[in-house]
Amino acid sequence: MAISAEQVKALRDQTGAGMMECKKALLEADGDLEKAVTLLRERGLAAAAKRADRQTREGIIGHYIHSGGRLGVLAEVNCETDFVAATEEFQGLVRDIAMQIAASNPSYVRREDVRQEEIEREKEIYHNQAQSTGKPEKIMERIVEGKLNKYYSEVCLYEQPFIKDPELTVEELIKAKIAVLKENITVKRFARFKVGE
Repeated sequence: MAISAEQVKALRDQTGAGMMECKKALLEADGDLEKAVTLLRERGLAAAAKRADRQTREGIIGHYIHSGGRLGVLAEVNCETDFVAATEEFQGLVRDIAMQIAASNPSYVRREDVRQEEIEREKEIYHNQAQSTGKPEKIMERIVEGKLNKYYSEVCLYEQPFIKDPELTVEELIKAKIAVLKENITVKRFARFKVGE
């Protein structure tokens, strides 16, 4: 099957992947754009997993100031080299992350950052709520687990739906950029400021 330059460009615009990667994915997907996007996302997740243990000591501190100047965010996002930190692709990611923090107000970067006593408190609340339903213990455990996962998706940046594409979590967005930039990328820390808080 022949893949047109327009198809490759459309896939590249949608995913940010390289031209040859886009062409290869389109060939594998028989020209189906949605399948090609899925293939690239899967490859991106695999590539990100390989790079996950690499040191990230470079990067930038990005910022976002909401119109009116009443809400602002500083976010430190790290990568492996200053070369990647200077790219437009990386800086765009940092801006998107800062905007995400402004819009969604997470408390933590990852679920591993949540204090154990806070997790226990949430579990207790969810368990008490589940008990009032009168369901069997096994089902109550699943209810508690489901509510805890929802809690993580609200308070942990990496688990939040990305504001520009709710089909992706922030972690999936970062992994997609890792696949494109070929370097590990991590959010180190952030601070969100709102006038009056």
